[in-house]
Amino acid sequence: MKQSNTVKTTRHKVLNLNMTGQFIKSTRIKRTFFLIAGFLITAYGYSQDTTQSFTLDQCIIYALQHQPTLKQSLINEAIAKTTNDINLAGWLPQVGLTGNVIHYLELPTGFISNTPGSPPTEEKTGVVNTVVPELSVSQTIFNPELLYAAKSANLYIKQAQQITDSTKINIVATVSQSFYNLLLTLEQINVLRADTASLTKNYNDAYHQYIGGIVDQTDYKEAAITLNNAKVELKQGVENVSPLYSTLKQAMGFPPKSNFNVSFDTAQMMNDIAFDTTQQIQFEKRIEYQQLQTSKSLQKQLINYYRLAYLPTASIFYNYFYEFESNTASNLFSAAYPYSYLGLSLTMPIFTGFSRVNNVRKAKMQEQLLDLDEDNLKSEIYTEYTTALANYKSNLYNFYELKDNETMASDVYNVVTLQYKQGTVAYLNVITAESNLISSQIGYLNALFQVLSSKIDLEKSMGIISYNR
Repeated sequence: MKQSNTVKTTRHKVLNLNMTGQFIKSTRIKRTFFLIAGFLITAYGYSQDTTQSFTLDQCIIYALQHQPTLKQSLINEAIAKTTNDINLAGWLPQVGLTGNVIHYLELPTGFISNTPGSPPTEEKTGVVNTVVPELSVSQTIFNPELLYAAKSANLYIKQAQQITDSTKINIVATVSQSFYNLLLTLEQINVLRADTASLTKNYNDAYHQYIGGIVDQTDYKEAAITLNNAKVELKQGVENVSPLYSTLKQAMGFPPKSNFNVSFDTAQMMNDIAFDTTQQIQFEKRIEYQQLQTSKSLQKQLINYYRLAYLPTASIFYNYFYEFESNTASNLFSAAYPYSYLGLSLTMPIFTGFSRVNNVRKAKMQEQLLDLDEDNLKSEIYTEYTTALANYKSNLYNFYELKDNETMASDVYNVVTLQYKQGTVAYLNVITAESNLISSQIGYLNALFQVLSSKIDLEKSMGIISYNR
């Protein structure tokens, strides 16, 4: 903001510009000191029982290692792999051991013909006691269900991994925005603390001037009102810190009763604002689109399975029996009569009540639903992208404008304060300038963190959030 080399007053004809510049510089140094001191006090107040200090990247790294939701996703990945092992177990040889103990209360009857043409003679056959251990081994050669399980196994693992990736993306976005919300409140507290200290000094000066008869009571009362309003805003900001910390801890999976510092690099944050808005949306990069493609691949495998359900199930088997027989229990295991056989089993469905045909028809209709889901998803992604892009551009423009406002409001406040000390303006001008300065400072901070947060939304909408940290 440009100023003339002289300031008109009722008591002084000329005010040296160098003196004005020195005063403004001194005032800025004091305000900067208050801002730094306020931040250190705020950080210390919420980290007395720990020496940990996390940047945003460190918060994300911690969350990707400790977040319970992500741990659940990793467990579900392991469950998917184990389920595949269970489903594919049928391709391996199946070995079983069974045993039967039989005691006849009455032996079965047989008919024996001793002479051709003569009537058969009725005769009891068998022995009273029988023990038959059986070893059975079978090996599947072909089975449509096992074939479907084999072709779908990698897709189920991929599906579980994509759920994990989606969880990671949400964690990065949630932690980042929670971090920015907390940092915004802490920075607002710093501004309000510095302004409260400045307003306290103004109030004391106005009060002493009133006592000295230099000004009337309206000046110091207006100063008191402004100071009380600043204290209320400061109190609200301080009280908001605790729930915002809790929100960040929850997003990170951090122990609720433990505390940590948040630290940041202002220069790095300013660099992080930039984003290439000329990039075009690519649906393939969105994890939701990738998950839908995996679901479509699984559906195709299901259709193929129902189409091949008419094929026979074939397996070979081998059974070995080691039979013990005796009419008396004491001699039951005195002799064994082993036997075994090898065979081929073939099962083919002939008619299943049209279930196979209807299953194929149903699966194809489900595939059509997935195609429509893809169309809807593309529309949703594009809407989300355009909204995020518009918000980012708007917030970025707002940030630069409010940055200029904050600089000009600071200059105006310093000049008006100097004019008030020289007796050329009423205290109401100081209050107005102070109010504008506070509003511009808080507005600038809001704009800074809004543009950072909207950048996260834009990156998420484009599917380019990095989570492999």
